[in-house]
Amino acid sequence: MQEASVQPLGPVPKKQRSELMRRIIRNRLLYIMILPGMLYFVIFKYLPMFGLIISFQDFKPYNGIFGSEWVGLKHFVRLFTEPEFLMILKNTLILFGLNLIFYFPIPIILSLMLNEVRISVFKRTVQTLVYIPHFMSWVIIVSISYVMLTMDGGIVNSLLEYFGFQKINFLLSPEWFRPMYIIQVIWREAGWGTIVYLAAMAAIDPQQYEAARIDGAGRFRQIWHITLPGIRGVIIVLLILKIGDILELGFEHVYLLLNAMNRNVAEIIDTYVYTAALKQGQFSYSTAIGFFKSFIGLIMVIIANKLARKMGEEGVY
Repeated sequence: MQEASVQPLGPVPKKQRSELMRRIIRNRLLYIMILPGMLYFVIFKYLPMFGLIISFQDFKPYNGIFGSEWVGLKHFVRLFTEPEFLMILKNTLILFGLNLIFYFPIPIILSLMLNEVRISVFKRTVQTLVYIPHFMSWVIIVSISYVMLTMDGGIVNSLLEYFGFQKINFLLSPEWFRPMYIIQVIWREAGWGTIVYLAAMAAIDPQQYEAARIDGAGRFRQIWHITLPGIRGVIIVLLILKIGDILELGFEHVYLLLNAMNRNVAEIIDTYVYTAALKQGQFSYSTAIGFFKSFIGLIMVIIANKLARKMGEEGVY
C-alpha cells in the first residue's frame, strides 16, 4: 500500500517567498490604499482589546494594569445584580427595536422611490437634500429640535396653541422621548442609508426590466419581482450588521436628550457606562459593561449570520 506523501512543515521555500513579494510589488497601490484602514482597525479596535483585562481587576490608575488586584468576575456579578441593570437593558432594547422597525426600512423605501425618478436634475436635488443632515452632528440636530419643540416660542407648540390645543413639553416628557429619538434618527440617517441600496440597484441588469415591460409588468410589479430580489442580499447583510449593534445605540445622541425627567426611559447602556466611568471613576466596572455589550453583539451577529445562510443567503462570512 502506497503511503501518502506528507509535506514537512518548515519555512516557506524561497521561490514562494519571491513570488509573494512580486505580487505585493505588482499590487502595491492597492496595498497602500488599504493601509490606512488596516492601521485604523489595528490601533483603535484591536490594540484597545488588551484593556479588557481591567474588567477582571480592581483597577487603580496609579497601580496600572499589571499592578492592580485581580478580582475575577466581581464586576460582572455586580452588573447583573445592579437594581438599574434591567431598566437600562430594557431601554436599550426598546430603542433598538424602534430603530429596527421604523428606521431600517426607511432607506430601502426611499431608495426605491429615488430609483423610479426619471428626471435626473430632480433626483440629484432630492438626494442632496436628504444627504445633508448626515453631515450635521447630533448637537446640531438636537439643538434644532430643541428650538422647534421648546414651550417658550417653539414653532410646534405655537401651532398647537394657535389651533386650540394644549402645549406639550416634548423635551421633558418621558412619553415623547422615544418618538422624538426615532424621528431624529430617521431625519439624520435615512438619506445616507440609501447610498448602498442605490448602488445595489444600479448593478441590476436593465434587460430584466425591459423583459418585464414587454410582458406587461407595471412599475410596482417590477419593483416587487426585480428590484427587491436584486437587493435582497444587501438588505440581509446590512440587517445582520444592524443586529450586531443591538446594544450599541451611540452615546452622543441619547446623552443630549437625557435629563432628570426622562431618565427612566432614556438611560441606556452607553450613557450608563459614561456615568460609571468618567463621572464616578469606576473604570473596571464600566469596562465590564462594555465587554458584556460587545459579547452580546458578537453572539447576535453569529446567530443572524447562521439564520441567513440557512435561508440561502451568503451572510457576512
